[in-house]
Amino acid sequence: MSSTSTDTVLVTGGSGFLGGRVIAQALSEGYRVRTTVRSLGREPQVREDLGAMGVNAGERLAFVPADLTADEGWAEAVAGCRYVLHTASPFPGGEPDHEDDLIVPAREGTLRVLRAARDAGVERVVVTSSFAAVGYGRPATERPFTEDDWTDPDGDIPAYIRSKVLAERAAWDFVEREGDALQLATVAPVGIFGPVIGTDHSSSINMITGLFSGAMPGAPRLYFAVVDVRDAADLHLKAMTDPRAAGERFIAAAGDAVSLHHIALAIRDRLGDAAGAVPATELPDEVVRKAAQADPALKGMLPNLGKVRHVSNDKARTMLGWKPRSADDAVSATAESLLELGLLPVTDLR
Repeated sequence: MSSTSTDTVLVTGGSGFLGGRVIAQALSEGYRVRTTVRSLGREPQVREDLGAMGVNAGERLAFVPADLTADEGWAEAVAGCRYVLHTASPFPGGEPDHEDDLIVPAREGTLRVLRAARDAGVERVVVTSSFAAVGYGRPATERPFTEDDWTDPDGDIPAYIRSKVLAERAAWDFVEREGDALQLATVAPVGIFGPVIGTDHSSSINMITGLFSGAMPGAPRLYFAVVDVRDAADLHLKAMTDPRAAGERFIAAAGDAVSLHHIALAIRDRLGDAAGAVPATELPDEVVRKAAQADPALKGMLPNLGKVRHVSNDKARTMLGWKPRSADDAVSATAESLLELGLLPVTDLR
């Protein structure tokens, strides 16, 4: 599959943390880009953020208002596009009143984009899924989760996790049954970190701000995998154009899961005095459980204390030649950018 600079790529959710980086990557590789936003009022901020990434979009970037919950705008958005990168997805601040408030727009929004892409003769769609659709299908064991694993949507899982697995399953089912010539690939990122440009960023970033708050005497025994947003964007572009990626899933992870304690130490090592409030010790589980009795915000982490979900990124590396940054580099870049933007209580970078 050969691509040219005259090809147009649609990126859904262009004002998002990942969507903005995907736009920047596509523009840097010479594509013309169209992006959907819920309101055209977001265009100036998106262009400003791209400028902060070193990308002058100019006339090579166009905006179309479209919402995942409505049909309006999608035919215009996909018209003339060779590729679609569907990064837009609802992500709540907490559990919704009813899980369908999250599941329905995630699933139906994905199908709405796929139908429009098929009808417009788009060659390939890359859907941003999540490790949430991969890593909750069986108990955490020493064997790493791979693209062959699926989360059990009928398990005891939060609505967000269920929404991601149901949306990705729906995408594969649609392409198999009704996709005609449309090709599909999916990318499943783990926790997305990396340089923050504006105020719209991944919810994972809140973990870094929490470390700097000084509220935690130590790090709970939590484990998760990390990916830099720039590398997640790069994997989307690779999955978009590589002939081998059609019909494939790819996990976007810098490497295996690391502990929150490891992340805290990496930030302290890279940022020195500016990270003085970041805890250097790890808290025993019983201390966290006791603290959770008085702090409801801690209760959500209790089921995951000490639980390691190992993950493999071998497929993206070997099939697509993907070379992600390390977890330490990703989280350090996050902290450095937050400090530079004045979004952390410490501003002295000495």
